[in-house]
Amino acid sequence: MSESESPISGSRRRLPLSALRAFESAARLGSFRKAAEELGVTPTAISHQVRGLESLIETPLFTRHVRRVVLTEAGTGLLPVLRQGFDAFEEALRSAALRRGNRAVVTIGATSAFMARWLVPRLALFRQAEPSIDLQLAASNGVASVAHGEVDIAIRYGGGVYPGHEVELLWSDTFAPVCHPLLGVRGIAGIGEAALVAFSWKRPAPQNPTWERWSKKAGVRLPADTRFLHFSDETHAIQAVIAGQGIGLLSTLLVEPELSSGSLVESFGPRMDAHGYYLLTRQGQARAAVDAVATWIRQQFLVDPA
Repeated sequence: MSESESPISGSRRRLPLSALRAFESAARLGSFRKAAEELGVTPTAISHQVRGLESLIETPLFTRHVRRVVLTEAGTGLLPVLRQGFDAFEEALRSAALRRGNRAVVTIGATSAFMARWLVPRLALFRQAEPSIDLQLAASNGVASVAHGEVDIAIRYGGGVYPGHEVELLWSDTFAPVCHPLLGVRGIAGIGEAALVAFSWKRPAPQNPTWERWSKKAGVRLPADTRFLHFSDETHAIQAVIAGQGIGLLSTLLVEPELSSGSLVESFGPRMDAHGYYLLTRQGQARAAVDAVATWIRQQFLVDPA
């Protein structure tokens, strides 16, 4: 069939959008069943949509197997074009939905602790710098995807390897034992005089600062009767230390305001190197409001990171 004879040329009304969406989902997930779950239809419906598309273009797009489907050469060529198109549709619709008058909305994803301790206290500064942009904050200890459009910008805490994103190191963090001055802890010999406050790391890693790793670095043995106060959330651990409930091994970035004011003290060392805070944006993303917010975040870390 020549291009001039193609049943889908010459009119967008003839584009089989439902079939294209079914194909893209099945190709991305490698399964008609998973595509059906994603789109809220039956696997049979997905199969019919795909077969209709293959019939329309007179070319097989998948090789069918019992529990999976594999793209043919034609399907492999079609998938990236469709993904780029659907991503563009999603971004355009999301931008339209989030725009109120001349005001743009930018969504930032970050951990609950970073959001509460670093970003929220700076919102007034942001409003002064960018009065025409509204921020939408998505605090989560899970992974919010920038590449898939769940957020416009993400602040990730980790090792810096985030495929599919523009990645920029903002800050290399350190952890230190800190406590309320009224606890009266004087030097490392006082390690057993108060409870040790800890929190759960959502992603176990050898580099995670923990009391066990700190004690090895410090060359001290924690007393056998050491009391621990353990939290599932980092923010709650920080609040407990500020309230004088014990000694916390905490991010110096997140408790710098209290260290500077003297409401928390670093009674002994050593400090531990930790992960980095990384700024993530979508590769190839072109949106003035997102660029403005990213630039403001960079400036905050350059001028006054804590």
